[in-house]
Amino acid sequence: MNSTNERESFSERLQQALKNAHYSPDSPTRLAREFNIRFEGRPITVHAARKWLVGEAIPTQEKLRMIAQWLGVPADWLRFGGAEHAGAGSEGNGAAGARFESADVKLIADLQRLDEHHRQLAREFIRMLVRMNHAKAEQK
Repeated sequence: MNSTNERESFSERLQQALKNAHYSPDSPTRLAREFNIRFEGRPITVHAARKWLVGEAIPTQEKLRMIAQWLGVPADWLRFGGAEHAGAGSEGNGAAGARFESADVKLIADLQRLDEHHRQLAREFIRMLVRMNHAKAEQK
């Protein structure tokens, strides 16, 4: 794949991940603002965000990892693709080889938008459901 195609493909995946996380894929200003809120390094410009969205550039690996974490997608999928949808990779999901459905990716994005207190409540609730499911499975 040539570099132009790589940039365009990255742009398509970034736009899809933004949509799945309920962000507009058409606003470089919003992308730059949301990115800079989360990134501890040097902030990006609106121009840089626009270049990512229109397929003129690909972010550095460090920036790409942060975008992937923020949007709840695997960094390798965001950079290279290779799966049907944004949640099909295994990086960062806690279980090697596990695959997320699109609804799962959206749920992760929603969780990331909660304040820390509510995220903790959601984690505790999910852990409780997992324990209940595990106990039920052991009874069979």
